[in-house]
Amino acid sequence: MTMTANTEADAGPETGVALDARHLSKGFGGRLALDDFSLRVQPGEIHALVGENGSGKSTFIKILSGYHRPDPGAEILVQGDQLTLGSPQSSRHLGFRFVHQDLGLVGNRSIADNLALTAGYPTRFGTIRRRDFHRVVREDIARVGLTIDVRTPVDALSPAMRTGVALARALRPEKDAHHPAARVLVLDEPTATLPDDQVRQLLDMVVAAAESGVGVVYVTHRLDEVFAIARNVSVLRDGRCVAQRAVSSLGRRELTTLLVGHTHVSSVSHAAQAPPPTEAANKQLRVESLVAETLRGISLTADSGEILGIAGITGSGREQILGAIYGAVKRDEGTITVGAEVVPPERPDRSMKLGLAYVPPDRKGQGAIVTITARENMSIIDLPRFWRWLHLRRKPEMQATRQWFERLGIRPAGGLNNRFDTFSGGNQQKIVMAKGLRSNPRVFLLDEPTQGVDVGARQDLHDELRAAASRGTTVVVASSDTRELGDLCDRVLILRNGMIATQLTGDQVTAAAISHLVLDSSDSSDSSDSSEVTSA
Repeated sequence: MTMTANTEADAGPETGVALDARHLSKGFGGRLALDDFSLRVQPGEIHALVGENGSGKSTFIKILSGYHRPDPGAEILVQGDQLTLGSPQSSRHLGFRFVHQDLGLVGNRSIADNLALTAGYPTRFGTIRRRDFHRVVREDIARVGLTIDVRTPVDALSPAMRTGVALARALRPEKDAHHPAARVLVLDEPTATLPDDQVRQLLDMVVAAAESGVGVVYVTHRLDEVFAIARNVSVLRDGRCVAQRAVSSLGRRELTTLLVGHTHVSSVSHAAQAPPPTEAANKQLRVESLVAETLRGISLTADSGEILGIAGITGSGREQILGAIYGAVKRDEGTITVGAEVVPPERPDRSMKLGLAYVPPDRKGQGAIVTITARENMSIIDLPRFWRWLHLRRKPEMQATRQWFERLGIRPAGGLNNRFDTFSGGNQQKIVMAKGLRSNPRVFLLDEPTQGVDVGARQDLHDELRAAASRGTTVVVASSDTRELGDLCDRVLILRNGMIATQLTGDQVTAAAISHLVLDSSDSSDSSDSSEVTSA
């Protein structure tokens, strides 16, 4: 029987409980990102928190850290001590410690120096007691199962070891005696970027941390990890807790159904589809045996006018595939062709000339130059079009920019010469999208194209992508938003462990079906037979 979110919390606070969070809600612009969520974690317990993107996990973490103040009626206790809501200082003082996906380590500094960033160095008469310091750091990393020279630079470590260093730093007692040691450790997707052979090592470190008496909140998309190390699990969906259960009482299919909110989609084939081949002339994009970062020999084709989706949890390869095709991510092996022309590796300039356009997931860091205007960002990809006799023809440049402002509904409408970083997130994304569409690409690659975009802007962008496909452009969308893929795509590939596990076509392409296959690793094989998928 499913236990509701508030069953234990209503029994009243207990001073021995590591974390007692009660009735947490948080609204943004009239929408509840978290709705009356309560959670109790015992010392030494690993409590998994799972949910799809947008389910409220990040909002909950930000409330615990003091970054967000919850709506009235909330209460958070740490071993009986009350957290001052909205105060990062109170969060740290009470013993909350966080390890995020971005570990916050300084790569060119040693393990020892990185651990000193929060707890400080032992000193005597203003001089660092280096020998004593290294001895203490060896004890710190031993708590999470690491035995390595503490003078080693972080950049020289494996991904799992780097995460272990961040874990050891979070658990290290503060130099300031007023700050207690860690009481509640919050881990946000700690294995997301780890190769498979290092996941077990990191999980062992998490178990070791819990055995020291710390309460652990473990946020993950990987259900295998829930069953491997967690005692209890809470499931968030659309901001609400739909279940809190002992992991031993759950099966994988039941947990997947709780996550997605639908019964299993029995009509979905879990082996890779083998549709009949189509005419080679329609194959606008062909990827053969692509190896790059986490990708392990992916092959696929996409037709002219097709909208192809790429789905997968963080770490599946979804985040690298489009960058590797375009040349923004180093390609180790494989061949990319557009039409009959080969796309050279690590040459975005050649990719552009061959008709590829790419919208990266980080619009500010990779998709635009934030200190120049919207007009300059849009026209920078084809400036020769506006040059005559060594002069930039401002009038046609302004006219072209104004047309895209009107076409995509970019606001403010007269902001052509406003700096990029003065626009809202949704309008920034429209500017980046317009830059790609202006080139009339043969293949348009979009990574998280509507991330941080409101519903109205999302619809506008989807309409433009459909229009581009109707003109013959091949559109490839990699997204963590299964609803977006279900609404937009003709076909969706599911990535797992750097390979294509299966594909959905036609009526099978629904948000529910995509979510089930993304989350339920028992549903498909990682065999090499399913690593090559052609379009129907």
